[in-house]
Amino acid sequence: MRSDVRRVLVATLAILLVPAVAMRFTHEVDWGAGDFLVGGALLAGTGLAYVLAKRRIAGRAGRLLVGGLLALGLLLAWAELAVGVFH
Repeated sequence: MRSDVRRVLVATLAILLVPAVAMRFTHEVDWGAGDFLVGGALLAGTGLAYVLAKRRIAGRAGRLLVGGLLALGLLLAWAELAVGVFH
């Protein structure tokens, strides 16, 4: 389980490096510390929820369903926080 958690945390950091590096090259990306904290919480929380679900769900189809639902929830939350899709 430790390796799964480590993978989630490394993937979260890798994904958050994209806007961090982009901020160095363009003014189009303007993230603050709060943005990185919320983004990290969303990404890590979703990844860790999948790790926990993966341990409890035996079948491949169930894992794919849970993974898809978690990914959809992550994307919807990210879109709402980024541009307010639902307002």
